[in-house]
Amino acid sequence: MIWAVKPNLEAINEFQRNTLVEHLDIKLSDVGDDFLEATMPVDSRTKQPMGLLHGGASAALAETVGSIASFLVVGDTATSVVGLELNSNHLNSVRSGLVTARATPIKIGRTIHVWEINIKDDNGTLACRSRLTMMVKR
Repeated sequence: MIWAVKPNLEAINEFQRNTLVEHLDIKLSDVGDDFLEATMPVDSRTKQPMGLLHGGASAALAETVGSIASFLVVGDTATSVVGLELNSNHLNSVRSGLVTARATPIKIGRTIHVWEINIKDDNGTLACRSRLTMMVKR
């Protein structure tokens, strides 16, 4: 298991109140020994004018789940984790439903974490693949 402490998804979701995460209705939904998942609805808050999932909403989802994952790996409130770079490839469009982002580690170092985040639609089709680099500030 990569987590410093067992993630309490309910408590983490509650902590997101009054933020962009709450506005976009991003919710942590599952955790495993080496992954963290979050969901986001595809609705008026997350669509672009053509009726498709907005790339920026996908990026916000990817950065959210990856950032929380880094924080949980560190498990120390005195240590900050901050995003350095996010790269997202939008591979398939999504018009409705729920998308699920799964963050898995590529590298967990002392000062740098790199995450792969795959966002899939309700049918399991890959909509977006992101890579997030986080800096650990001790």
